[in-house]
Amino acid sequence: NCNTIFVVPGTKERERIKLGDSIVVTVVRVDGDRVRLGIDAPRDMIVLREEVDPSSFTESEALQT
Repeated sequence: NCNTIFVVPGTKERERIKLGDSIVVTVVRVDGDRVRLGIDAPRDMIVLREEVDPSSFTESEALQT
């Protein structure tokens, strides 16, 4: 789709990507081929990993994950 952008961040710890005005993704830890990310987002925004089926969560359960 020509209206989207795909960003591949580096894998250095503490690198940050800002999405819009209120979301920040931070590389927290790099361990070999594994990268741990931190996501700072507003409390009213649901953040789920792709492999998690959103329909299996209630909104309150999703906010706790």
